[in-house]
Amino acid sequence: MFESLSDKLELVLKKLRGAGKLTEKNIRDSMREVLRALLEADVNYKVARDFIKAVEEKAVGIEVLQSIDPGQMVVKIVHDELVRLLGGKTQPLAPIDKSPTVYVICGLQGSGKTTLAAKIALQARRKNKKPLMVAADIYRPAAVKQLKVLADQIAVEHFHVEGKNPPRICREAVAYAEKNFIDLVIIDTAGRLHIDDELMHELEEIKTGVKPDEILLVADSMTGQDAVKVSDEFHRRLSITGVVLSKLDGDARGGAALSIRSVTGCPIKLASTGEKISDLEPFHPDRMASRILGMGDVVSLVEKAQETIDVEKAEQMQEKLLKAQFNFEDFLDQMSQLKKMGPIDSLLGMIPGMGKALKNFKVDEHVMERMVAIIKSMTVDERRRPGIIDGSRKRRIAKGSGNSVQAVNQLLKQFFVMQKMFHNMSKKKFKGLPQGMMPNLPGGL
Repeated sequence: MFESLSDKLELVLKKLRGAGKLTEKNIRDSMREVLRALLEADVNYKVARDFIKAVEEKAVGIEVLQSIDPGQMVVKIVHDELVRLLGGKTQPLAPIDKSPTVYVICGLQGSGKTTLAAKIALQARRKNKKPLMVAADIYRPAAVKQLKVLADQIAVEHFHVEGKNPPRICREAVAYAEKNFIDLVIIDTAGRLHIDDELMHELEEIKTGVKPDEILLVADSMTGQDAVKVSDEFHRRLSITGVVLSKLDGDARGGAALSIRSVTGCPIKLASTGEKISDLEPFHPDRMASRILGMGDVVSLVEKAQETIDVEKAEQMQEKLLKAQFNFEDFLDQMSQLKKMGPIDSLLGMIPGMGKALKNFKVDEHVMERMVAIIKSMTVDERRRPGIIDGSRKRRIAKGSGNSVQAVNQLLKQFFVMQKMFHNMSKKKFKGLPQGMMPNLPGGL
């Protein structure tokens, strides 16, 4: 996400930090490079120009404390302006405080509207609310079926009426929700490959008929300036209340995220960060600015961990690691919890400095899947006591997992090396304790 823009901004700001003294000339030269980087990222020209002007006005003639690097002050100014550009503060969705609260989801075809409906429904269900997903797209083949499959997948009720137009379907869905104590109605509307009067007129009818509390536009962040134009037109016709950036896990250049708020005046409320139904986050301008500048996003990483990791299990695992008593069953459990947090590349990018350090390093998810397949081909006893795995067992495990004996050997070797490393760490930790207080550590490693 924003990799190219981040790299270019980091280079420019690194030059500034390396300058012994900031002058009006080197600031203006640097800002010209920043402007070029923003335009290459497909940021709206007026937005990029205003951004540079604001940074220059604050940076030129800045008074810097002796204890602070002048370049770092400019980095802070750029960060603060990025935060302002992205909206300043997090804007939450309309609260689900009346029955029913109605959200309408709109956007062009292929932007991810139906998946977003499921993601919002899942979040509502986790907050003990009763959501209803409404299939109001009667034009796209299999659109209704897709919504039904997603609704069933997350155990949420869905609504559709055959043979009726979308505005009528939406009105009947709200009436059904009122009678059945539904907390949140999420309406998935039809899209087109481009904006047309027929699409807009239909959406205006739906808005008039159901009086939604939230009109969310899904903007494909991969499309750059096109997403901004689409947002501007939808906002002009419908007065949308919020934008959701989809496909931020892809090769997004950043133009849409950095331009939409300034051009439309409409806040970005959510960010869809992956294909899984759980991959939906509130849009935090300050955290996004930190990611763009390569500063990571530790807060989001901690929040993800808190949502997915079992604290009690984590403490048990820590104890096992210190005593070098962990086994392949523990490894499987940790892998399962890690996968719930999202793509590993994305998680590593949230750690400050890690994105640059791992720039040319790609985590191969298939390698991890192969490791899991090998472990699952072991018996319970073999997972708990890897030391008993001999040649015949290795051949059976390799055959059962569809891998070679060499792959099994490699995994076992890596496991025993890690176990030995933690064993040595444990010895150092408890070195110097009186005899009898040393914990029982497994021998032979």
